[in-house]
Amino acid sequence: MIRIVIAEDQEMLLGAIGSLLNLEEDMEVVGQASNGEEALALVYRMHPDVCIMDIEMPEMSGLEAAEALRSFGCKVIILTTFARSGYFGRALQADVSGYLLKDSPSEELAGSIRSIINGQRIYCPELIDEDSNQNEQNIEEFQPLAERKTKISTVRNYLTTILDRIKLPTG
Repeated sequence: MIRIVIAEDQEMLLGAIGSLLNLEEDMEVVGQASNGEEALALVYRMHPDVCIMDIEMPEMSGLEAAEALRSFGCKVIILTTFARSGYFGRALQADVSGYLLKDSPSEELAGSIRSIINGQRIYCPELIDEDSNQNEQNIEEFQPLAERKTKISTVRNYLTTILDRIKLPTG
């Protein structure tokens, strides 16, 4: 069982990601946090295999928390809505295992988690900024998402999927 902590400051999205991942037979969300400091405390207490973090959160950002966890042994996946200059370089320095878009389909997130647990690093090509081109040869090995392009989903789709699965009206 892959044990997961999720840190996201938007409560609805935090719940949606947690619910979707808990539907996976081989995954269990063992903790949810609304900021980086809470995420660190949960990781230290729960010893998950993976910590999924929003990049921008109050108290402590996902990148700051990832830097603090660099030598802890928990794999970190950063989720973001869009690319910002310098963030990819900081993610590389923090040694994150994944740097992914929030609007990717849930199946892609679950597949990425499994791949990361098996030792791969997955960085979404759309998030690699121009400032990071000096690392181009290192980045080439982290491109599995480019080959696995699937249709784009949105947070609304995540929530609709959850509501459909638990049979609640979406209107």
